[in-house]
Amino acid sequence: MRKFRWLAIMLAFVLVAAACGGDGDDTTTTGGGTQDTVDLTQGGDLTFHMVTHSDDGPFWAVVKRGMDDACAAVGVSCVWSPSVNTPEKQVQDIDAAIAAGSDGIAISLASPDQVGPAAQRVTDAGIPLYTLNSGLEQFESLGAVTHIGQTEFVAGQGAGKRFNDLGVSHVLCAFQEQSNVGLEDRCNGMADTFNGTTTIEFGGLDQDVPAQEASVAALLAADTSIDAIFGTGPVIVISALNASKTAGRGAAIGGVDVTPQVIDAIEAGEISFTIDQQQYLQGYLPIILMFLQATNQNTAGGGLPILTGPGFITQDNAAEVKALSAAGTR
Repeated sequence: MRKFRWLAIMLAFVLVAAACGGDGDDTTTTGGGTQDTVDLTQGGDLTFHMVTHSDDGPFWAVVKRGMDDACAAVGVSCVWSPSVNTPEKQVQDIDAAIAAGSDGIAISLASPDQVGPAAQRVTDAGIPLYTLNSGLEQFESLGAVTHIGQTEFVAGQGAGKRFNDLGVSHVLCAFQEQSNVGLEDRCNGMADTFNGTTTIEFGGLDQDVPAQEASVAALLAADTSIDAIFGTGPVIVISALNASKTAGRGAAIGGVDVTPQVIDAIEAGEISFTIDQQQYLQGYLPIILMFLQATNQNTAGGGLPILTGPGFITQDNAAEVKALSAAGTR
């Protein structure tokens, strides 16, 4: 077992540096299609839960792939519980994980006011808590071991600087979830460094792409001075691109997160950049860290977050990421 623990430690450090992974085992759907469980044997009877605001879109599919690969690497049972941006559902799934006697729970806190009390119940129950993706501002007060993700405001600041370099004067920041504080931080960070005018508006849900595209088109029609769009997710940025094309505006486009479609648009020169927060690591590292805490009393972060981004993908490096994105690990 000691040899296996050191293997897990080596895996964690390699993945922090390279963000690479292998194929996971098969998953089986439980709980009426709301939870996926990966059952393996090497990790004994350990079970970890990942309870997120996931909509199971292209971004979260990569997070889940990271979780699946980590579960396979250390041989534990893992339960994936997406809530489709419904805080009430996420709270129910957290309470269910606590009741099940989870050995560790990783939670995204896109809606901290609604989900925070349930996260607090995790630590009150003596269960190790990790936050991922959203929760940078809350993880310490909740008693979480660490947070795994990026600083969203800083990511937005980087986008603002890139729009300055593109020479545009008015950026529409279109976001896709109305209660997600991380998306607000992205827009506000962009506005902080951008030298021109910023308009921040809800652009419609990812679950209804035609309506989302129509919503962005309506925002463009309402203000003809908009010459750039910052889409705060990989679906809405494509909707923004299509809306700009339909309107004949030729707006400069920047986005957040990576999908094969986004990479193709960057290679074609239709999207100038996308922010890469390496979401595979956000699924992989919590499992590795919870395993090491359960089996070897290791903790990481030292009270500080473990940052997975931001990085930027442009035409200069898109080809290097493209194959990994197609394989589901970027």
